[in-house]
Amino acid sequence: MEHTRPLAALASLGVTLALTAAPAAATPPSDTPLHGVVSERPAPWTPHVMDGRVKDIARVGDTVVVAGDFTRVAEADRDDTYDVHNVFAFEHGTGRILEDFVPEVSGTVRSLAEGPGGSVVVGGSFLRVNGEEHRGLALLSLDDGETVPGFDAALENGSVHRVAEHGGLLYVGGTFTGIDGWERVGLARLDTRTGQVDPGFAPRISAPRRGTLRVQDLALSPGGTRLLINGPFTEVDGRKRHQIAMIDTFDGALSPWSTTAYRPNCDYDRMHTYMREMAFSPDGSFFTVVTAGGPEIKPGLCKSAARFETVDRPGAHPTWVNKTGGDAVYAVEATFSAVYVGGHQRWMDNESGDHAAGPGAVERKGIAALDPATGRALPWNPGRTRGHGVEALLVTDEGLYVGSDTEDLGGEYHARIGLFPPA
Repeated sequence: MEHTRPLAALASLGVTLALTAAPAAATPPSDTPLHGVVSERPAPWTPHVMDGRVKDIARVGDTVVVAGDFTRVAEADRDDTYDVHNVFAFEHGTGRILEDFVPEVSGTVRSLAEGPGGSVVVGGSFLRVNGEEHRGLALLSLDDGETVPGFDAALENGSVHRVAEHGGLLYVGGTFTGIDGWERVGLARLDTRTGQVDPGFAPRISAPRRGTLRVQDLALSPGGTRLLINGPFTEVDGRKRHQIAMIDTFDGALSPWSTTAYRPNCDYDRMHTYMREMAFSPDGSFFTVVTAGGPEIKPGLCKSAARFETVDRPGAHPTWVNKTGGDAVYAVEATFSAVYVGGHQRWMDNESGDHAAGPGAVERKGIAALDPATGRALPWNPGRTRGHGVEALLVTDEGLYVGSDTEDLGGEYHARIGLFPPA
């Protein structure tokens, strides 16, 4: 019987060595999901998110943290449901919801990053956490959901769209214009323990193509030496960068890498940017970008996935592009064997399609795996109910987590979150 219950400066930051001696990406064993495509059948033990949307998923040890805009979650067997507010945690491998993790977050949590000592960074469009003022950013203990003492970052306005962490450094992107009295337009680097702003890291985005200046998404290379950012900006540090830029994390300098591939206005006037998520390959040699766009098919890379090589070279062209023929793609994760993409799409390999299957198109409802070398869709095709779309993908050593706003995943009931284990 179901019942509902409530869930109770680099030197000054001390991180110089973390930057100068960043570890190389390790090569995982050949039997992990990084080598080989995951199963088409979801694991049976994941919990369910009963309303709203899942925006991000992070794994910290054996704890999986789920963020978004929701109010209720349930155990895998749906016998017990819990009242939650936009973030919860469960045990990897069993799906057991962690009832001691009880944060009260007043608005949508868009992004997560692992924090120090069993904690998690949450970023989003909220004003209060556990009854205290924490605009857009907080550090939470995974033991009980309480805010971690000493982390005092305070956005002066706006919200957070994406956070990423490496070596004690927290990268924050969003719509804010300042943090703790430091002018930082849309992008900042903080000490992960204290929230102190790094005074030596200050890339400046400017000249929005339209709408509000922001960093829509950011992604760190596996070794933490490169930071990708995207958004409606067309300049970074006074140089042309059309909606995407690469930054050297050692000194915050703009990389020579650039592309005009995202200069065309293939979206529509109400959309600030059609850029969505980006993901580096496990060895950092390339990255993939996915996009949304407007209702009409126009020239440009709207509603596509595209691979670029990680090289310090201006005027880069995509190695490959895979278009959906009219549907947005929101999320991406890359492994050695597959680039997983999720969104609202009906097809992949649909470069000639216009809201219909063109020559060579393959049906891929809301989720797909692409060949990293060619960009063509792999045979993997579990399917899902499309809804708004997949907004969260996470590859771990135990499979591919998927977060969305619908309940059917791989032909089974898995409300808004599921895991495809190794095949």
